[in-house]
Amino acid sequence: MTEFLLTPFLGHAVWLWLVFVAVVVALLAFDLGVLHRDDHEIGIRESLWLSAGYIGAATLFGAWLWWQLGSQSGIDYFTGFVVEKSLSMDNVFVIAMIFSFFAIPRQYQHRVLFWGILGVIVLRALMIGLGAALVTQFSWVLYLFGAFLVATGIKMLWMADHTPDLENNPLLRWLRAHLRVTPQLHGNAFFVRAPHPATGRAVTWVTPLFLALCMVEFADLIFAVDSVPAIFAITTDPFIVYTSNIFAILGLRALYFALAAMIHRFAYLKYALALVLVFIGGKIFLVNLVGKIPSLVSLGITVGLITGGVLVSLWKTRGQSAEAVTQAPEDAPVAHKGGDAM
Repeated sequence: MTEFLLTPFLGHAVWLWLVFVAVVVALLAFDLGVLHRDDHEIGIRESLWLSAGYIGAATLFGAWLWWQLGSQSGIDYFTGFVVEKSLSMDNVFVIAMIFSFFAIPRQYQHRVLFWGILGVIVLRALMIGLGAALVTQFSWVLYLFGAFLVATGIKMLWMADHTPDLENNPLLRWLRAHLRVTPQLHGNAFFVRAPHPATGRAVTWVTPLFLALCMVEFADLIFAVDSVPAIFAITTDPFIVYTSNIFAILGLRALYFALAAMIHRFAYLKYALALVLVFIGGKIFLVNLVGKIPSLVSLGITVGLITGGVLVSLWKTRGQSAEAVTQAPEDAPVAHKGGDAM
């Protein structure tokens, strides 16, 4: 047993990975089994406390890594955590639009976000594993990541005001064409059994809540295309990349309800995120000119850009009212007569 625990896996002993998995499982079990056993509307106060708990857990885990693996790994973890959390904030805008589009009441939004996290954990593991394999076999892939990040950052600067067209989203159109979708929600159910209008036989239908879950997962996939290369530009250690990614996402999903209530106050944050991508991508090419930029410097610049974006946003939007797209209406439909929730 001891030999197995000490066996290297992706650069680190198996027991380190098991500790991380145990911490994440414990956090999710406490979240769903204790704090949110019943569906309820999560207010800003609860969202902030929940997020603080996740950030505290992430900080303690990072401190433990610092002690266990050394200062460089610790700094890389915290840098990756800040970068991933910052870039994921842009995802909040899209998630809020998805919930508004499907008229998902706030008391059911946590259910979508929670189950979405499970998909994120698997999806990020696959993407990071693939990225680590590519970087290990072909070191020049890092330059491709850098060029991609710079190009993406520049594109974000030019398209910061772009609003996604959810109605014509290819995935949503495909889901509606290939699945039986109920016209309204069935409480917190993703699937229901209800009669087919043509045969009268009971068949399985998906609800708009399930479509919202699929769209949230798809949004995370799109954002992962940016964030995963960004973390690899900081460190190529798969363990640091994955743990910082997952802890940042866990905390941001908890913070969603507070952020969604004041999205309109972060109008200029996307410009700061774009500059972060350009900086991180440019670091890879600067190595050959000025040498490797210290991790603490990278962390300081990243925090400075994000802080600047937040402060400018708060200053420019002071006194403005919230946009209608930030929350689903309170009287959104929550049930559809007929059929049993599954």
